[in-house]
Amino acid sequence: MDDAPLAIRIIGGVLVVVGVAFLLHAFARFVIEGIGTPAPVAPTERLVVGGIYRHVRNPMYLAVGATIVGQALFLGQWGLIAYAALFFAIVATFVVTYEEPTLERKFGADYVAYRRAVPGWLPRLHPWDGERPG
Repeated sequence: MDDAPLAIRIIGGVLVVVGVAFLLHAFARFVIEGIGTPAPVAPTERLVVGGIYRHVRNPMYLAVGATIVGQALFLGQWGLIAYAALFFAIVATFVVTYEEPTLERKFGADYVAYRRAVPGWLPRLHPWDGERPG
C-alpha cells in the first residue's frame, strides 16, 4: 500500500462517509417516495424526484463512485481510480441503454420533463423546483 499524504487520506475518508450517506438517502427515497427499490426486479411505483433527486438524476451511482474514489485516496490504492473509471463507464452505458428508456416508457412525459430539468451527472446547485410529476 502506498502511503498517501494525510490531507489526501482525510479527503478520501470524507468522500467515503459522504458517499455512503448519499447512497443511503437515495435508497431511502426509492423505498419511501417511490414505493419500490432500485432493483429492476422490484422497481418503484412512482417516479422518484424528491430529496437529492432534485439536484441530480443518478445520485446512487455518483455516491458509489465517490466511495470508490474515496477508498482509493484513503488507502493510497491508486488502482481503485481505474476501477472507478470502469465503474462509471459501465454505469453510464447502463443508464443510457436501459434505465432512461425504461423510465420514459413507464413514466412518459413526467420523466421527460424531469430529465430535461435535472442533470444526470453534474448536480444542480439549486434544487429543481418543478412540481411533482403525476
